[in-house]
Amino acid sequence: MRNPLIKRLSRELKGEIGKYIVLFLFITMMIGIVSGFLVAAGSMATAYDESFEKYNIEQGNFELLQKADDETIKKIEDGKEKVKVYENFYIERETKEVDSTVRIFKNRKDIDKICIMEGELPTTDDEIAIDRMYAVNNDYKVGDNITLGDKKLKITGYVALSDYSALYSNPSDTMFDAVKFGVAIVTDELFDDFGEANLHYSYSWKYDKAPVDDKDAQDKAEELMKHINSISPLTQFIPEYSNQAIHFTGDDINGDSTMIAVFLYLFMIIIAFIFAITTGNTIAKEANVIGTLRASGYTKAELVRHYLATPMFVVLVAAVVGNILGYTCFKDFAVSAYYGSYSLPTYVTIWNAEAFVKTTVVPLIILFIINLVMLIDKLSLSPLKFLRRDLKKRQKKKAFKLNTKIGILKRFRLRVIFQNIPNYVTIFVGVLFAGVIIFFGLAMKPMLLHYQEVIEDNMIAKYQYVLKAPVETETKGAEKYCAGSMKTVDDKLKEENVTVYGIQKDSKFVKADIKGDGVYISDGYSQKFGIDVGDELTMKESYGDKKYTFKVDGVYDGQESIAVYMTDDNFIKTFDLDDGYFNGYFSNTKIDDIDDLYIATTITKDDMTKTSRQLIVSMGSMISAFAGAGIISFMLIIYLLSKVVIEKNSQSISMTKILGYNNREINSLYITTTSIVVIVSLILSVPLVNVTLKYIFIAAFAQYSGWLPYYIPAYIFVEVPLFGIIAYAVVAFILTRRVKKVPLDEALKNVE
Repeated sequence: MRNPLIKRLSRELKGEIGKYIVLFLFITMMIGIVSGFLVAAGSMATAYDESFEKYNIEQGNFELLQKADDETIKKIEDGKEKVKVYENFYIERETKEVDSTVRIFKNRKDIDKICIMEGELPTTDDEIAIDRMYAVNNDYKVGDNITLGDKKLKITGYVALSDYSALYSNPSDTMFDAVKFGVAIVTDELFDDFGEANLHYSYSWKYDKAPVDDKDAQDKAEELMKHINSISPLTQFIPEYSNQAIHFTGDDINGDSTMIAVFLYLFMIIIAFIFAITTGNTIAKEANVIGTLRASGYTKAELVRHYLATPMFVVLVAAVVGNILGYTCFKDFAVSAYYGSYSLPTYVTIWNAEAFVKTTVVPLIILFIINLVMLIDKLSLSPLKFLRRDLKKRQKKKAFKLNTKIGILKRFRLRVIFQNIPNYVTIFVGVLFAGVIIFFGLAMKPMLLHYQEVIEDNMIAKYQYVLKAPVETETKGAEKYCAGSMKTVDDKLKEENVTVYGIQKDSKFVKADIKGDGVYISDGYSQKFGIDVGDELTMKESYGDKKYTFKVDGVYDGQESIAVYMTDDNFIKTFDLDDGYFNGYFSNTKIDDIDDLYIATTITKDDMTKTSRQLIVSMGSMISAFAGAGIISFMLIIYLLSKVVIEKNSQSISMTKILGYNNREINSLYITTTSIVVIVSLILSVPLVNVTLKYIFIAAFAQYSGWLPYYIPAYIFVEVPLFGIIAYAVVAFILTRRVKKVPLDEALKNVE
């Protein structure tokens, strides 16, 4: 005989069709988005991983002051760590059409090979192929012309350079810049024709015996660095494992996968609790039926399975439909987001078993466990208690006594709150969860714009020149300084480049009272590494093992940078340099009387603001999507839980109608009560969300170079509750319609 409980499933679905449709659509959308991102990220990650072998990506690169002859190259290759060295010179030129810089390479055929995304490679001396991401951001199309320096060139194709999947112009940069920095390929003849201005003698290497793990790679790199430095002075040395232009993309894709999966799990926990509460409310309404079934011989396990079936079925179907949408519609959205940020090679969509587990198996397990625990607890009562509708496990206590001086309506509302505490606690948690998402979506862009303002306000000078060798200038107002690069030795965070400045006494640009052997550190250094005035600071050489320890005498404005400031005399003494040494200028006007051959780097406002500029470009659509998802989550959670409150109190609502209360008065008792709880939750959640987001941002950006100060403008703290109140007004209007539908005869049903 067919189990009659099965017949009830379709009836239960029809009876709550509105609730289940809303849940189904929202779960489908969330799983679809997450599935699409995981599928895209998995496919991209596979293409990225395969690119190391397919395009023969270097295992590191170094730069010398001058071109190495054949004998020098042979000495480098025949050291303790056997390597094959490849010439990989590049030059940099500014573009005429847009304010940007392009790094130009010869066509690489042996190392760091090129992926042609569109068009073809250049074949003549007036042609060039440019990076696809840079081209899209600056509206360059295949067939257009681009002017680099004094040369007007035709763009023959879009390319992706395998060692520049993220367009970092400098390894110490906080963020890559695909707007004002690009890479390009030209013919050998055209490259030579550009001359030696801004020519970098860069070499790539591959080990004869590849490292077995990261520790081995680090040991090999340190040995090779010492070996090369003993032959020819290094100006730059970047092992592949620390090259952000190569590794940032892969790390970010994997990090995105983890973050978005965690986001789905948090969302599913909230949904599981909503299912648990609504199912608990259904059990309360059907207490007599459950008591009869138990008395008729049905076991608790059978009833648990019955009440689990509908939520599990809804989520399973939503997961299947969501995965189908993920592999079709949402996958393309995710792919465009990745291609909008990184210079990735072409990819092929592949089946992602891990994505299926994360978007289908794990959500079902979360739902199953939470609802199973609730059902076991709810259905553990005896059949007699269900028949009597006595669902309290403990003896019913007297109601909490309220002061009679409080008005009847206020006392009624307080009773509603006390009777629905579990629902209102879940509402608060849901508001908190949605608030984090809304805050992120609304605050991210203002935070980045504020970061730009901070950088511009705290720039040492409009122009900061780093020289290859000391050269005098006649430019009025230019001030000499010393600069070098070191690395942090903090064990908690990854190794990071630190810019060390040697500043003249009474500097016009760095207004800090630096004395003797003491140093000042940037505010960003202080915040990121937790170093305060009076602490000792230890750093090590960028290309060696020697460590240096300094006492911190002060903190200098500069929230975005990781920098140390000392006197120029102390700099020269510490690093054993010649008296009068300098290798840079601060200036508020452009220096024109120093040959480009002697200038290693020029730092301007555009260089300093690349982090915020790139993040706004990369995350623009995602920021808006987060805010929208947060508002929808808020409305869904509030609606479903407020609906439970009304259903739970349907008898009381019916009785008040019989007693002569009209719908407006009843709404003031139930809808207004829930409204008060929602508004209080919105207000209380704001500081908690602020603290939560602060720690999330600190943890997230601690793994990046540089520092992005946490900042949320005051108006956001007003906007979020305001958005919440407006969204709840829509929900409240829907709820008033449900109050109207409560029939008068409800008070006569299920009378104990």
